[in-house]
Amino acid sequence: MKKNFTLWLCAIGLLAHPPLSAQVKGIKAINTGAAFLLVNPDARSSGTGDAMTGLEADANSLFGNAAKIVFADNWGVSASYAPWMWDLNNNDQRTNLGYLAGYKNFKDNTEAIGVSMRYFSNGTIIFRDDNGTELQRYKPREYAIDATYARKLGARYSLAITLRYIRSDLGQGSFNGLQQKPASAFAGDIGFYSQNYGKSDPAGNRYSWGIAFTNIGTKVNYTDDNDRKAFLPANLRIGGGYTFVNTEEHQFTVLADVNKLLIPTPPIYAVDGSGQPTGEIIDGKDPNRSMTESLFTSFWDAPGGFQEEIREFTAAGGLEYAYQRQLFIRTGYFYEHPQKGYRQHFSAGIGTRIKGVSLDMAYIMPTANSLYQRKTLKFSLAYHFGNTRP
Repeated sequence: MKKNFTLWLCAIGLLAHPPLSAQVKGIKAINTGAAFLLVNPDARSSGTGDAMTGLEADANSLFGNAAKIVFADNWGVSASYAPWMWDLNNNDQRTNLGYLAGYKNFKDNTEAIGVSMRYFSNGTIIFRDDNGTELQRYKPREYAIDATYARKLGARYSLAITLRYIRSDLGQGSFNGLQQKPASAFAGDIGFYSQNYGKSDPAGNRYSWGIAFTNIGTKVNYTDDNDRKAFLPANLRIGGGYTFVNTEEHQFTVLADVNKLLIPTPPIYAVDGSGQPTGEIIDGKDPNRSMTESLFTSFWDAPGGFQEEIREFTAAGGLEYAYQRQLFIRTGYFYEHPQKGYRQHFSAGIGTRIKGVSLDMAYIMPTANSLYQRKTLKFSLAYHFGNTRP
């Protein structure tokens, strides 16, 4: 069962799009290539239910909205690690997520540059035939390398542009009659962020909001069939936060984010007399579009109309409490509709920061019948120098 589950994860990445028969039966989840790009590696924001836009900026802000880094300390670095689904795999099949990030502010903290790298290993995949005979062992892996430039637009606003190289190596050999191969792609992010304080007083309550378009780029192809190119997980994130009881002793921050994938919703296909799909679309729109077109049409292409489009939004909310800016306690909740992926979980996190060094941990507790992020732990270690925040 463990081998089959890991193989199933790999097969999803190889197929990129759900088969027509699955779409006919009403499975409406949106699948993408290089889906690891959507996984949040940061333990701090994972503790708040993946609501990250309104948190105070740090090195891990490069993942959610890179425009935040010009409001962070002078410079910072961070390393994050998660033993992915550790309770479902044995030692040689461990899946791991790693993330490194760093940034540097300059020109009186009005500009900043940042770099980051994320790496996802699926452990060892064992391919077997119908008789259980081992055919092949493979170690699929994926990674992305980012470079960011951010700039303040006045005292309250900032803008950032990120360029990204993606490599997704999920399998080799023949699978369902198709020759598998590693996939590569280029993508970019655009982030906008605003931060201000009540009554323009740096000692007052803090409020912030931001918008980020991420993973906007070329398609990926895992096979020798050019008609099976997959969309990258282009995503729109809108969120914010409000910090109250903002004193030297105590600090509370409430957070909320919403996300929407900016790629086509699978249409409904006609079936023949034997129940097999014919390829004719009877409801919805043709998913064979360009990335540019999909950015706009993804808001009204669902076969179920407005109701289904609303279901494609995910919601995240969280709370962070800080004591003397040294001890942090966090909690949050993430919701995704059952027909669109069924990721639903509570999260809890703790952290400490002493003399610029911070250590954070998060624990994911699923609330639905989903294997996603089952009993997941995340850890982040960071160092920030030169406090520019009030």
